[in-house]
Amino acid sequence: MSFHEVRFPANLSFGSVGGPERRTDVVALANGFEERNTPWANARRRYDAGVGLRSLDDIADLVAFFEARQGQLYGFRWKDWSDYKSCPPSGAVSFEDQLIGTGDGVQTRFKLCKTYASGEARYERPITKPVAGSVRAGIGAIALVEDVHFTVDTTDGSVIFSDPPDLGASVFAGFEFDVPVRFDTDRLATSVASFQAGDMPNVPVVEVRV
Repeated sequence: MSFHEVRFPANLSFGSVGGPERRTDVVALANGFEERNTPWANARRRYDAGVGLRSLDDIADLVAFFEARQGQLYGFRWKDWSDYKSCPPSGAVSFEDQLIGTGDGVQTRFKLCKTYASGEARYERPITKPVAGSVRAGIGAIALVEDVHFTVDTTDGSVIFSDPPDLGASVFAGFEFDVPVRFDTDRLATSVASFQAGDMPNVPVVEVRV
């Protein structure tokens, strides 16, 4: 898939509207009960980048970014200000934030993930676009050092340890991350007059699988 490892300007995504989308097929039965199923294992996020625009310079930055991505053709990174850390938004990233695997004495590559829990229900979200320099990792209760004990592939969300974690050892990680997205339109409609009057353009952005 065509993807540019560049982030949409964070000052423009701040204040944007969006969040996770699920797809559920609901079949109503004759007895009044329902059957519900989903073809999606993971949620898909959608945003409106137009809400974050505050000046004519912002519009110029948006147009430049849109043209460089050639509309929908190339994906890019997006900072979701409401959900961009492995910890709560008010917290500081720690290597103990997320359990990402268990050692078997052989495996050295572990994929980043973020777990969402409510009651007994849990959802494990794959994280494929960690922010460079933000990843903390550890084995058991021991924090490790990047580029000494592990490296990070920021293009697919993998942590690669120099030595395989021991059998049964808990592997942890903390991180900041971006969402892989693309523009969901090949057309931008902007107007200087309407913008000055407070009419924001609609700039849909949708998450992509990478």
